Amino acid sequence: MRIRTGLRYAVLGARVGAATIAVSRLARAARVAPPVAPASAPDMSIGVVIPARDEADRIGPLLDSIVGAPGVDEVIVVDDQSTDDTSRIADDAGASVVAGTPLPPEWAGKAWALQQGLEAASADWVVTLDADTRPDPSLPTAVVARAMSDHLDFLTVGGRFECPTPSTRWLHASMLTTLVYRFGPPGIRTDAHRAMANGQCMVVNRTAILAVGGLSPVASEVVEDVALARHLSSRGWSVGFLDAADLLSVRMFESLRDTWSGWGRSLALPGVEPRPRQLVDLAVVLLAQALPLPRLLLGRGDIVDVGLLVARLGTLNGTRSAYDRADLAYWLSPLADLGSAAAIARGIARRGRQTWRGRAYA
Repeated sequence: MRIRTGLRYAVLGARVGAATIAVSRLARAARVAPPVAPASAPDMSIGVVIPARDEADRIGPLLDSIVGAPGVDEVIVVDDQSTDDTSRIADDAGASVVAGTPLPPEWAGKAWALQQGLEAASADWVVTLDADTRPDPSLPTAVVARAMSDHLDFLTVGGRFECPTPSTRWLHASMLTTLVYRFGPPGIRTDAHRAMANGQCMVVNRTAILAVGGLSPVASEVVEDVALARHLSSRGWSVGFLDAADLLSVRMFESLRDTWSGWGRSLALPGVEPRPRQLVDLAVVLLAQALPLPRLLLGRGDIVDVGLLVARLGTLNGTRSAYDRADLAYWLSPLADLGSAAAIARGIARRGRQTWRGRAYA
């Protein structure tokens, strides 16, 4: 009996501890910086670098928006040894095409493509965009102007997600929420070891980033965006991650399976987060985000679960603007939280080499 009582109190203590951590992180939403908005072009040249590997089916709309956009002086597409018509489409759209060279040892593909793009560019500021992004033509000038006005050395921004199926929206919204429970909302962070970033759109002074090696310090990282943000922050750079949903949209995944396998590959931040912190954050997601609703539905809940469920419903309102459609599937996304916790656990447990875009990485 004593053992059972002791175990019950230990579990309650873990739940209260996880709740305290989660609520402290969620509370930062009250102090989130305003989103990026259109702005006059700064008195600096702006270049756009797009890493692309077999992106013929997706890169066209991006180039239509960016080539010739106000304030954009150059658009460079790094064709990372594509086997399709990526290079031809980029050239026909008026972009400068850099033929990517073979992947050097110890480099991950996207990091190497970005490095080549930075070295090929000539503009003062560089905005990098993934091929699956759909920016407003005013985005490049807006993000550079915001970086300069906020005195940010390195800025990344989040866009609005286009999820084409209800099941994709259901799981994607849950997975996105795990990042809020682990790291809080986007913003300007001073603690380098917890800085977050979104590699779909990065903004940096070209001369400054090349002076510290560009992407070479994080060359082998699959999660190169977060690794770069933390590396630069540790060097004293001012690093920001802001909302730009009104100026940028992205269509990452086409199905539930794509979301599970694609985002599940990086959701645990492999190679970036130390194992002990991964496990603590997994416990926070499991105990504070995923379990309260099932416990209440099974009649096992208590006041802690009620409070945590209220907080979880609040996150739905907070992340709603991050999606092009907030339908029933979106509002039911808390039912996917156990699956999202499982995806993080799977990422933590995964060992050996991973395959991405036809390449294997350690």
